[in-house]
Amino acid sequence: MSKERLRTDSKFNILSFIKEESIGGYILIGITIIALVWANSPFSDTYHYLWHELKMGFKFGSFDLTSSLHHWINDGLMALFFFTIGLEIKREVLAGELSSFKKASLPIFAALGGMVVPALIYVIIDWQTPQYLSGWGIPMATDIAFALGLMAMLGKRVPISLKVFLTALAIADDLGAIMVIALFYTEAINTAELINAALFLGILFGANRLGVRSATFYGLVGAIGVWTSFLFSGVHATIAGVLIAMTIPVRPKIDERTFIERLNSCLTVFRKTDPNNKSLLTQRQSEVISKIGKHVEDAHTPLQKLEHALHPVTIYFILPIFALSNAGVHLEGNFFDMLFHPISLGIMGGLILGKFLGITFFTKLFVSLRIASLPPGVSWRHIYGMSFLAGIGFTMSMFIADLGFTNEAWEEIAKVGVLAASLIAAILGITILRTAKVVDGEE
Repeated sequence: MSKERLRTDSKFNILSFIKEESIGGYILIGITIIALVWANSPFSDTYHYLWHELKMGFKFGSFDLTSSLHHWINDGLMALFFFTIGLEIKREVLAGELSSFKKASLPIFAALGGMVVPALIYVIIDWQTPQYLSGWGIPMATDIAFALGLMAMLGKRVPISLKVFLTALAIADDLGAIMVIALFYTEAINTAELINAALFLGILFGANRLGVRSATFYGLVGAIGVWTSFLFSGVHATIAGVLIAMTIPVRPKIDERTFIERLNSCLTVFRKTDPNNKSLLTQRQSEVISKIGKHVEDAHTPLQKLEHALHPVTIYFILPIFALSNAGVHLEGNFFDMLFHPISLGIMGGLILGKFLGITFFTKLFVSLRIASLPPGVSWRHIYGMSFLAGIGFTMSMFIADLGFTNEAWEEIAKVGVLAASLIAAILGITILRTAKVVDGEE
């Protein structure tokens, strides 16, 4: 498959990605409301029992893999979510919006600003209380599903180029969040388990080089070998998902020319086959169609097939389940005490003000230096609105909050900050974008 064909398919992928993420944003809003109502209803005990006390898994001698449902979601299902992110990052780097310096420079540097400035603001606000500083990574994240879902509500007021820019920025942001989790949010590291993980990753990379294309093979070796090793290593198990994604082949079994030749040959045979004038195909026709299916399979890349299959699963199942199990903050006591707690204020300052300042400043800097230019049809007002929408942290912010605080009360406060910041950022972003106009060139 030529790079041009891969780029064309990547363009289709990103448009499909935006559509699915937009729908997923609406679902997440509904699920979040359900979780909050449930956790603060007379049935709140059932919420806590289901996600935190109910144990699942299995034991075999000294080998113990039992834990709470909440833990399995955050370490298991979210590993699959991170695997999908890894596939998206690999595709975008190879043939998408991050495939060249010209394409990637603006969203990458904007994402960098949107990570560094929020973290600094959090640290400044919580500097006098060192035990709170472990939450510095929480305001660095952007929830692309929420942000694109809200953009979709504005229709043609938002150019597709801005949605693509936000998607590329969020993918770069995800890569940064993954690195932060791997480097700073780890427990005591078990070197032997990491060596095991490295050996299994080596097997997967070797299989890629040898031309192994079976998704089942990569899934079994990845889950049993890499993910399990990471689970006991001290490095968060979701990182395994990203690393496994890097081993998935991107080369098709046959190139475009061979595919066209084989397809034409099959079509010629199909045309010459006498039909039986009934609803059922003849034996010969059925064989030809099966052969066409085999050629289609050989012409597709394993990475893109997996991404197409898993993206809807993450958007419509994994993320809603994560939201349901994590967004149910029990607002006991004084809500305003939680809202104006230093942890919450640091998160709100980072997500609302930090994201806006970081993304806007870095974007203006690189455009003024002529290193990059604004996407077509995008004005500075679009950038301002998008920068606020990037302050919707939600999924990744809550995930990092779960890693950053072992104190359950602080974790609840952090989630209040994430929810409040996401709501305020959404209102500000939508308000600005509603008055923005699509332009022919730069503003």
